[in-house]
Amino acid sequence: PHTIASYKQSMTCYINYLESQWGIERQRVSFDGFGRKQVKAYLVWMNEVQHLAAKTCNLRLTALKSFMEYSADEDITLVANYNEVCSVHGMKECKKTILYMSREAVAALLKTPKTDTKKGRRDRMMFILLYDTAARAQELVDIQLANLHINHVKAPFITLTGKGNKCRNVPLMEKTVAHIHHYLQEFHPHPDTAGDAPLFYSMRDGQPHALSTDSLNLLLGQYANRARSGCTEIPNHVHCHLIRKTRAMTLYQQGMPLTIIMNMLGHENLSTTSNFYAFATTEMIHEAMIKTNPNAVAEAPIWKSEEFKKLMFSLD
Repeated sequence: PHTIASYKQSMTCYINYLESQWGIERQRVSFDGFGRKQVKAYLVWMNEVQHLAAKTCNLRLTALKSFMEYSADEDITLVANYNEVCSVHGMKECKKTILYMSREAVAALLKTPKTDTKKGRRDRMMFILLYDTAARAQELVDIQLANLHINHVKAPFITLTGKGNKCRNVPLMEKTVAHIHHYLQEFHPHPDTAGDAPLFYSMRDGQPHALSTDSLNLLLGQYANRARSGCTEIPNHVHCHLIRKTRAMTLYQQGMPLTIIMNMLGHENLSTTSNFYAFATTEMIHEAMIKTNPNAVAEAPIWKSEEFKKLMFSLD
């Protein structure tokens, strides 16, 4: 549904452009308006007039190409139009390094929910599972009891339903399974009779209701604000997707192949995974340089020293 809404918005923006800049009334828009000349001018207009980011412009261009691909499959006479639109190249984007949390920051965040309250125990279990599975926010709130496979199996796992209702199985760490067993004893004492019940819920009108993604991100942000007072490494804006990227980056740094990370994240193509994670971080380069010269004395990187940090933060 989110993808459909995004593509619908992109198509609406393009039709608005044809109406305002080309004088084509909405009811008179035809495939003649989906040519190379119009689409290329649209790309320039978005960037230079509306001052939209290159990434936004390219996303809207992708929506137009997808629409024309579908149209050409339905009507062979539109293949020429489709080829024209595909000949329009996207804008160059400045590739930014991926933002992820340090191990210390993740540990501080997971320790923040108070386990002396029922709500705190629920929230802690949510964050543990969110990190361990690298699940999307929607995937986490959609988990039902029937999706857990932790009894009488050698390799416990959980089934997540991702985009396009595509399911994937994600293995669970031993410690996570232990946490889940304790959680089920308190929140789902009779799991055999409620296989379709949401794993995480809040009580309204005496009935359990699955949490929304907005509620999940709100809780995560609130706990992050509390944890930041004791751990300055926690970013200012913590959300579910940041936890997902952090888990993926941690596995990548530990040597897990990108193909396995791709399956765990539920990406359709390996290129999607590699575009985000297949680059060497500064620490990875530093460690590799030490390995190439084992006789050298391993010194702590200068950017980790407290003196260097104080110097950097004191600059005007």
